[in-house]
Amino acid sequence: MVDEGREIFLRGCSSCHGLNAEGGGIAPSLIGVGAASVDFQVSTGRMPMADMSVQAIRKTPVYNAEETAALAAYIATLGAGPGIPTAEMLDTTNAELALGGELFRTNCAQCHGATAVGGALSEGRKAPSLMNADAKNLYEAMVSGPQAMPLFADSTLSTEEKQHIILYVTELQKNESPGGFSLGRQGPVTEGLFIFVVGLGVLIVAAVWIGAK
Repeated sequence: MVDEGREIFLRGCSSCHGLNAEGGGIAPSLIGVGAASVDFQVSTGRMPMADMSVQAIRKTPVYNAEETAALAAYIATLGAGPGIPTAEMLDTTNAELALGGELFRTNCAQCHGATAVGGALSEGRKAPSLMNADAKNLYEAMVSGPQAMPLFADSTLSTEEKQHIILYVTELQKNESPGGFSLGRQGPVTEGLFIFVVGLGVLIVAAVWIGAK
């Protein structure tokens, strides 16, 4: 598997990250990033990307699950780093939803928003929505710190605390909007603007119709 991963790396990644994953002028070194980082970036389609100067976004993956696993296994041999989380690490059976919400609001909501639908960052960047992220993606992002996201090592958030957060985000993904169209769950400003524009439009149409009578 490692040999296959090296072949995939040389073919699809080395032009940016260097022949030995040492990095270059347009891409960082991958030595020591660990299998979790590779699995997250590749399985979500963020890597490989044509233009390294822009923010990587989620898209259809280029490599299948077996190729991604091989690539992650190869990078893992280059230096110690976070591994792909096991099923036990992702198990939220004993996680607490309320505690997960508290941890999410403390550590994640500043960027991803209180409802995990994403938000704007500085320099034209954006924290992505978490509505399509599965448990493995969430865990890997926390331990690898992709893009502008801070790194939440076990010394910062324990495995159990990560499980609380995963449970909370999973519940947010299940929630439907009881009021109908959610407007992206962006809060009262967006909702107020929508009501103002639509309400004003209705009043104008009504005034014109009454005037025509």
